[in-house]
Amino acid sequence: MDIVVLGSANADLVVEVDRRPAAGETVLGSDTAVLPGGKGANTAVAAARLGAEVAFLGAVGNDAYGELLIDSLRAAGVDTSLVRRGERPTGIAYITVTPDGENSIVVSPGANSALTEEDVDLGNPEVLVVSLEVPVAVVSHAIERAAAQGIRSVVNLSPVARLSLSTVDTLVVNEHEASWLAGKPEPRRLLDLGPRAAVVTLGAKGCAIAFADELHEIPAPQVDPVDTTGAGDAFTGALAAGLAAGADLVTAAERAVRVAAISVTRRGAQPSYPVASELS
Repeated sequence: MDIVVLGSANADLVVEVDRRPAAGETVLGSDTAVLPGGKGANTAVAAARLGAEVAFLGAVGNDAYGELLIDSLRAAGVDTSLVRRGERPTGIAYITVTPDGENSIVVSPGANSALTEEDVDLGNPEVLVVSLEVPVAVVSHAIERAAAQGIRSVVNLSPVARLSLSTVDTLVVNEHEASWLAGKPEPRRLLDLGPRAAVVTLGAKGCAIAFADELHEIPAPQVDPVDTTGAGDAFTGALAAGLAAGADLVTAAERAVRVAAISVTRRGAQPSYPVASELS
């Protein structure tokens, strides 16, 4: 196995609106689109669609949304043998998308919150990827396990939270999360938290990567965005796929920026992710 992804699986309920409602206001939107999502599941699908061997470690409910997510993961070639099924309902993300492609999201975690440390079974992958829509204690345990086993770790610290990063290989956050962690979106300041390298995604501007002795800035291709939902997960999945294939972090990030740029030109999260042949 190249990659194990630990994270959330959510059904995305997406409504397009002309503008987001103010407090106490009602606006009309489009018909609701029900799509597979969740930061963890998205990341797994993005990596698998690029040809990586990926297993997803997460939890869904015994309901129709859970089936939707399992089917989407399997269709992308993701190993779902580590997915836990429980009594709590499958997580749901309520998403509004405005005409400029920007989104606002409220997540009801559901089964994602039921994941426990005992569920963490990493095997022996090249790369572990974790994100934070599952319990922080479970994420911390997985990071510790990866370090003990010599597995390279990529931590997408989103939603942002405080946890030990001293054994993390690569931290990935967006500029807002970087500001929350370090006071400003400066990649080098994130290294003070302990990771060996820090990546800050910058939306349409690409990303910046900090190592102890150097800083790299990688621009993004210019595109006309339709829906930015899941673009950060596309980046993280593509980054992990590159690292698992033996690329260095900068090279992997250059490809990941291209994958994320393609994803925002299509609607939805997982349905928007490109396959490897689209990058040639």
